[in-house]
Amino acid sequence: MHKKIWIIVFIVISLFGFCLLRDFLIKSLVGTVATGVTGAPTSIGGLSLSIIRQSVKVSDFKMYNPDGFPKSILVDIPKMNIVYNLGALASGKIHLRQLELEVKELGLVKNKDGKLNVDSLKIAAEKTREKKKPAKKLAMQIDAVSLGMGRVVSMDYSVMGQPVVKVYNINLKKSYRNISSAQQLAALIISEPLRAAGIQGIEVYGVSMLTGMAALPVVAAFTFTGKDYAQKVFNVTIEQAYNAGLEVIKISGKVIKEDRANGVISGVVNGARVVFKLKKVSERITQVTISARKLGFPKPEIASGVMYQLSRKIR
Repeated sequence: MHKKIWIIVFIVISLFGFCLLRDFLIKSLVGTVATGVTGAPTSIGGLSLSIIRQSVKVSDFKMYNPDGFPKSILVDIPKMNIVYNLGALASGKIHLRQLELEVKELGLVKNKDGKLNVDSLKIAAEKTREKKKPAKKLAMQIDAVSLGMGRVVSMDYSVMGQPVVKVYNINLKKSYRNISSAQQLAALIISEPLRAAGIQGIEVYGVSMLTGMAALPVVAAFTFTGKDYAQKVFNVTIEQAYNAGLEVIKISGKVIKEDRANGVISGVVNGARVVFKLKKVSERITQVTISARKLGFPKPEIASGVMYQLSRKIR
């Protein structure tokens, strides 16, 4: 009797160990492939695979900036859902029936030399490679890709003094079909949030044309609005929020007017008129609203950039 129990325990432990090892190996493979395609370091928080449902769930995927840039996150994907073709994998082919991605944030960084992090990735080098020596593509077939895009955080270190920070809240979701390589998928994830934010002059856009990424959006929803302000609630006193806001505007621009009694600060940041307003919710909860306009036009990316810096200051 005891022998049977021990056999059962051994089998359970072995199966559990196999599952852990299997997920670890797959997680390592995904990270290795992503790094190999882009040339940027990556990390994965968690992964679970189901053979019965032919699905994979990846959590907390992060890609970091390549060499020559601040050691910050380039792409943050909190969740990734994959439905794969088991039969194709058995024959040595990568065929994904469906891929769902939620890009929480994409970090666009220009270093002191004026070089962009996204243009320093291996996929961006595709545009300048000689046709006689094309880079070898990692072939795969993805029938449908659903790409959710949160925001783009742009940081320009090429200017004098503090970096210029702009945040583009996209809140856009698109669907694509017939992706045929890992390079094409990487270009999609990198370039589409930048396109949606209206950022121009990016070399990685050229990869879209070379990889035939015109295969293409079939659904679009949740577009961003043209409001000129950013709003957030912080767990700090109104005095703490005011002091932090004053410091942020002084560092990133110039203070024009201070009104501590009414919780209002006016200033100029990146050539835009910025107004910082506080509202006391409770003793330790403060609502902050930051608006930005330039030549009468709303500049939500500047307002959100100031809010981004304030959030980092307060946390």
